[in-house]
Amino acid sequence: MASSGAPARSSWSGKWAFILAAAASAVGLGNMWRFPYLAAQYGGGTFLLTYLVLVFTFGVSLLLLETALGRKTGQSAIGAFRTFGKKYAFIGVLAATVPFIITPYYCIIGGWVTKYTAAYLINGPAALADDGGFFTGFITSNTESFLWMLLFMAIVFIVVSLGVKGGIEKANLIMMPALIIMAVCIAIYTMTMPGALDGVLYYLVPDFSKFSPELVIGALGQMFYSLSLAMGIMITYGSYLDKKSSLTQSVTRIGGFDIGVSFLAGLMIVPAAFVAMGSGEAVASNSGPSLMFITLPGVFGGMGDAATIVGFLFFLLVLFAALTSAISLTETCVSIIMDGARWSRKKSLIAVIAVVTVAGVIVNMGYSGLSFIEPLGPGSSLLDFFDFISNSVIMPIVALLTCVFVGWIIKPKVIVDEVKRSSPFKAEKVWTIMIKYVAPVLVIVILVAYVAQTFGLVSF
Repeated sequence: MASSGAPARSSWSGKWAFILAAAASAVGLGNMWRFPYLAAQYGGGTFLLTYLVLVFTFGVSLLLLETALGRKTGQSAIGAFRTFGKKYAFIGVLAATVPFIITPYYCIIGGWVTKYTAAYLINGPAALADDGGFFTGFITSNTESFLWMLLFMAIVFIVVSLGVKGGIEKANLIMMPALIIMAVCIAIYTMTMPGALDGVLYYLVPDFSKFSPELVIGALGQMFYSLSLAMGIMITYGSYLDKKSSLTQSVTRIGGFDIGVSFLAGLMIVPAAFVAMGSGEAVASNSGPSLMFITLPGVFGGMGDAATIVGFLFFLLVLFAALTSAISLTETCVSIIMDGARWSRKKSLIAVIAVVTVAGVIVNMGYSGLSFIEPLGPGSSLLDFFDFISNSVIMPIVALLTCVFVGWIIKPKVIVDEVKRSSPFKAEKVWTIMIKYVAPVLVIVILVAYVAQTFGLVSF
């Protein structure tokens, strides 16, 4: 039975706690393995400039919308939309499904990163630099991959169990600065490698001949997924925010954090991979897990005496990025159950642990006992399917419905008034045009493009 009264709402200790938590949520695996590959594919500096413009227009506009919606209603996704009428709750329900779909498979990949972090110390860099044999053997194992997934989950669940201030804030206060320091150190080291300067120039100097609609779509999709939009996280985190904190300043700083870490990730990976492969095209041919778990260990393996420490620090950095995002996803799931069922935080967390663990085990079996299931065609896995459903289908639909809801149903003034409670809103007119007209079109582009790409109709 649900308890009779709503449980006390958690809150951030201050504005910077919120900014750090939201930035930690935005900084995840996508920054580490997708951004560098896209930058390499689309002429380095040209992609960086496009991404910068999109984050500080489209991205920050949607961040502001979701955060203000959460703060105004004091609710997570379902409750936030239901506040304006029960018939709108379905938008929140759709948004709420996203973290429940993503968290299990994100923890599987988090387990891979945890394994590799440890493997640099236990197995040594040579064992990992074997053109994918180590990685394939690990993810298809019947026990080892499950154990590392459960270890990663355990860390996440422990942090979330300690609460917003006692767990999430403190974890971010340690991991985010450590992540940035390690990223800077590795970037500096890779830039000193023989031949790395060519990679740095390729990464930083714009090649406008590479500018294309595909580049814009790639940057748009990367920004959309990287900023934790349309998955209930920013609504939940906004609901923990006090009324005095400036929303405009906060979301701009979150966008800045995301760009900064993405930029550093590219500066670490592109020059290093450039040294090993010799061209931007070769770097661009490797994306996602293969870049992270096969290509880069090969690059690190050629660093001689420094291979162990560089490989370990790199994967520790990626582990921190994965943990901070997984913590945000899990907290959002907990908050959704607390608000919907009126359960205590403890009871809600237990329910989330049960759902995420069972789902994680099933999805992980897609590489072993259930590998015969190929939902998106030959070679695809259960993880690929859930990634597609959440990222490429549900999230753009939620973003579109949210823009229509705010822009045309409850009207932008509702959000504008909430923003103005804590700070002036000089960009009010531009923001309104963005939410009513521009953002819906861009979100439809993301939805159509990424669904078409998944089924091989286009490539970018």
